Amino acid sequence: MAARTLRLYADHLGPKAALAAPLAAATRVIYVHEGDASIRASGQAATLAANSAWHGTVACEATAGSNGATLLRWELVPVDAPAGEAPGADSRLGLARDVELADPGGYLMRLDRVDFPPGGIAYLLTHRGPGIRCLLAGEIRVEVNGAAHTLQPGEAWFEAGPDPVLAHASERAPTSFARVMILRRELKGKSSIRYVRVEDQDKPKTQRYQVFCDEFITP
Repeated sequence: MAARTLRLYADHLGPKAALAAPLAAATRVIYVHEGDASIRASGQAATLAANSAWHGTVACEATAGSNGATLLRWELVPVDAPAGEAPGADSRLGLARDVELADPGGYLMRLDRVDFPPGGIAYLLTHRGPGIRCLLAGEIRVEVNGAAHTLQPGEAWFEAGPDPVLAHASERAPTSFARVMILRRELKGKSSIRYVRVEDQDKPKTQRYQVFCDEFITP
C-alpha cells in the first residue's frame, strides 16, 4: 500500500509576473481560475485562459498574462515531500490530505468542474476515490456522516470517497467548484459516482460537469 499526499495550492501572480523559479517535478494539474497564464515544461508552452487546465509530471514554469492570474494547483507527492509554495507568487496551501493507493491496476488523476444552478442538490452519494475540492463561486453546504459545513469561494474540502456525501448549493446564486480525484484506471472516461439511495438514481440531476484532465499517473 503506497501512501501519498494530495495537496492544493492557490497561486496568485500579478500582471505579466512569472514564478521566480520552476516548480519541481511532481504529478500535478494547474487550473486557471482567473486571468490567464502560460505554462512552460519540457521545452513546450501552453497558453491557458480562465477555466482551462494543464497536466504534467515534470518541472514547469508559469507566467501570468496582462491581467494577472489565479492558479489552483493540485499535486500528488510523497508524504515526506517538502512544502510546495510557488516561488515569486502569493502562494497559499489550501488543503493537504494523505491518501492510500494500493490498486495494482494503477490510477488516474481527474480534474473536473461541477456547476449547480441556484438550489441545486447532489443527492446522497459516494465516489470511487479520494479528492480535494475548491469552491469557485456561490456557496455549498456539505454533509458527511451527519456533520455539515458550509463553504465559501476559495475554501477547500476533502472527500475520502467511500463516505456518503450530501450537498446543497446556494439558493441565491449559481455555485461551482473544481476538484481533483485519484481514481482507478478502469474509471477513465466514466463517472465515479454511486448513489446511496436507490430512489435517487433516476431523479433529474441539475449539476453539469466539465472534465479537463483524466490522465493515467504513476504514483
